[in-house]
Amino acid sequence: MKKVLFLAVAFSASFAMAQDLPSNPEPGKCYVRCTTPDVYVNESTTITTNPSYKILKTVPATFKTITERVLVREEEKVLTVVPAKWGTETVTYVSKGGGNSLQVIPASFSPSTQTLEIKPAYAQWELGVAAPDCESGNPDDCRYWCYKGYPAQFETVSTQVLANAASTTTTPLGSKNGSYTKSVLISPAQVVEKIIPAEYREITKTVLDKDAYTVEELIPAKTTTISKEVLKEKGGLTTWKEVECALVEYQALPINWESGSATLTSEAKSIIDNRLLPVLAQNPGVKVELASHTDSQGGAASNQNLSERRAKAVADYLITKGVNSSLLVANGYGETKLLNRCSDGVSCTAREHAANRRTQFRLINN
Repeated sequence: MKKVLFLAVAFSASFAMAQDLPSNPEPGKCYVRCTTPDVYVNESTTITTNPSYKILKTVPATFKTITERVLVREEEKVLTVVPAKWGTETVTYVSKGGGNSLQVIPASFSPSTQTLEIKPAYAQWELGVAAPDCESGNPDDCRYWCYKGYPAQFETVSTQVLANAASTTTTPLGSKNGSYTKSVLISPAQVVEKIIPAEYREITKTVLDKDAYTVEELIPAKTTTISKEVLKEKGGLTTWKEVECALVEYQALPINWESGSATLTSEAKSIIDNRLLPVLAQNPGVKVELASHTDSQGGAASNQNLSERRAKAVADYLITKGVNSSLLVANGYGETKLLNRCSDGVSCTAREHAANRRTQFRLINN
């Protein structure tokens, strides 16, 4: 069935209503059904792949040495009659103060994932096949439209989550003690007193100046940005649009494909820009078929695949230029629609084979 309608005066009003055709067509004019396409916009979503965390660095305790004057022999009185009696005493002091030693246990992580919807579910109108019991001789009859849905697409991103935060363990540093011995008066002398002055000595000891402590360093989180398609406006069937009649027939898109390649050259892109993009700009909302053909040289399966890849390459390029993908139909016909006698087993010139290698486009119904 040809998707583009050629309208003439001979169409009756009742037939137009039965086929949902334009209500007031003009003789000699051509029309296609336009669909307002679904409009998608790209949005960026930022996710955290590594959370922020702290690193703890230890600063050890510091000590200082001080000198202290201590009494080692007290002042005494000596008696001429009864001498004084003396004993000894050991005095203990802290020669080195205690503190703490810190050890850092680093933060640990565990793997995780995050699933994002990168393309939402959508649906579009598609033309169904003819009913098998259709009694009409017109192939355009007995068709029906199907509103076909397509599922959403998701992407899973690997992430890490903080399992255990950094921490420290404390180990006590023991203190050290020292001692000295001093003489103490047990009983003073009697009768005659003689003063014996006290004796002093300087000692040194190590004391805690500043205990050990930790310094925090914040490691910032790591993120990644994911681009996803979001439906901005929902499309649907609209109205019939008058188009240039020549555009409903196949028009040449003179791309010189390299042998066996489906890659668009800069010259091919320029041809699409100058030949096809203006047609789409002048007919907004109209669907276009992109058809690619090969000659019969080589295998039929490889020719079919090559033609499909070439048609898709043109469609993909149009999408990069802002054309809505729902308005593009890419078809590869391989060697099934030769323009001349040059089928398998027929001897033909290079020019005859070249006539069958072609890429075309035409406007079709939505």
